[in-house]
Amino acid sequence: MEQNSKPPPPSPPPPSPSSPPSSSGGSARSTDLPALVRAHLPALRGAEERVARTVLEQGAALVGLSVSEVAALAGTAPSSVVRACQRLGFRGFQELKIAAARQAPASVAEPVDSGGDPAARALSATLAATREALDGLSATLPAERLGEAARLLHAASRVLVVGAGLSAPVATDTAYRLRAVGRPVDAPADPLTAQLSAGLLPDSAVCLAVSHTGATRSTVEAARRARLQGAAVIALTSYVRSPLTEASDVVLVAGGQDLVLGLEAVASRLAHLVVVDALTLALLELGGAPARRALELSADVTADHTY
Repeated sequence: MEQNSKPPPPSPPPPSPSSPPSSSGGSARSTDLPALVRAHLPALRGAEERVARTVLEQGAALVGLSVSEVAALAGTAPSSVVRACQRLGFRGFQELKIAAARQAPASVAEPVDSGGDPAARALSATLAATREALDGLSATLPAERLGEAARLLHAASRVLVVGAGLSAPVATDTAYRLRAVGRPVDAPADPLTAQLSAGLLPDSAVCLAVSHTGATRSTVEAARRARLQGAAVIALTSYVRSPLTEASDVVLVAGGQDLVLGLEAVASRLAHLVVVDALTLALLELGGAPARRALELSADVTADHTY
C-alpha cells in the first residue's frame, strides 16, 4: 500500500499545475462538481472540509440553500463557506450554486438484488465507483493540461516512469505504452533504483510519477531528485494538492474519490489507465511516422508471442 510522506521542504510552487479549472472562463461551472470537490478534499481542513462534504451530501439540493443554511449544516460561519468555495476554484458561493444547478441529473443504475451475496454487492459497488471516477475526468483533467504533458514527453530525450504499491502496475503499463510509440523509457521496479535513476537524469528528460495519494515517499523522493536535476516532472495522481504535486511541473488529476473499502484505489487505477491511453494517442499523433513505425513493431512483437 502507499505510504504517507513527510511534508516537502519549502520550495516555490510549480507553475499552476495543481490549480483547479478556472471559473472565470466557465470551465468550473460546467464540469462535474462532485469530482472537483473530491479532488480537493485531502487539502482541506476543519471548516473548509466540512463545507466541502456538505456540498457533496446536498448535491442538487444545494441550489435551494442560502450561504447561511450551508454554514449551519457544516457547523461553521458563512465566511468559511465563501473561503471553501474559493479554495475549490469558484469566486464565491453563488458561482458554486450555478455549478450545482448545471449538473446533469445523475443517472442511477438499477440496484443489484444481491440477496445477501457479497460478490454481487462488491461488483455493484466497484462498478459504481469506476463510473464516478471516469465521469469525473472532464472536471479534473483539462485537455490543455494533457496536451502539455504529451508535448513534454514527446520532446524528452528520455522518460523515467516511477510508481510504487498499487500504482506500480499503472507505471509498468505506462512505460510499455510509451515505448510502443517510440519513447525511450526506463521504469525501475525497485524504488531505490528509481531514485538513483532520477538523480542521474539530464535536464532534457522527463520523470512521470504515478501515485494515487500523491504521498508515497519513494515516488515523491524520485520526483524531487528528478526536478533537482532540471528534468520536468509530470504527476499522475488523484488529488489536486499533495507532496507529489508540489514537486511537479504538470499535474494530471484523475480518479479522486471518497469511498469506503479501498474502492478509491480500484477506481483511480482505472482512471489513471484511461489518462495513459489518452497520452499515448496524443504522442502517436505528435510523433508522426516514427511513432507509427514503433507501434507497428510493437504489434509485430505481440503477434509473435500469440498462438
